[in-house]
Amino acid sequence: MADNRPQAPVHDVALIGRATQQRAVVLGALVVMEGFISAQALHKRLVSDGSPVGLSTVYRTLTALAEAGRADVVRDTNGERLFRHRPGPDHRHYLICTECGLSLPVESGPVEKWANRIARTSGFADVRHALELSGVCPDCGRREDQPPAP
Repeated sequence: MADNRPQAPVHDVALIGRATQQRAVVLGALVVMEGFISAQALHKRLVSDGSPVGLSTVYRTLTALAEAGRADVVRDTNGERLFRHRPGPDHRHYLICTECGLSLPVESGPVEKWANRIARTSGFADVRHALELSGVCPDCGRREDQPPAP
């Protein structure tokens, strides 16, 4: 019987330490996600698919991926961290719908130039930044404009 679970890019698993089957399963599941997902929601999906990966392994793997630059992290309106696989080393910024969770990458060249200039002129090293843009997507906005059903 074929294993239809998503496969993780081997080089990404190696970035976060020892390449274990559990880490590969977590990364593989993250890779196929359409948008951002919480550790708990990802764990729930893995368990429902029959994976024996524990919740603490999911949290540790997602955190390690973020620290290694292979996952983007944002916070939802409740402050929970949400993760999305980053296919390359460059981080991205997203516009996220607060209603449905749709996430769209946005052009962020000016932000990157500004952050680099601040780092250069301040003398600080290893400067990091976080920029979160959120709002209501067009589809959710149209639903809000509709009168309630009778």
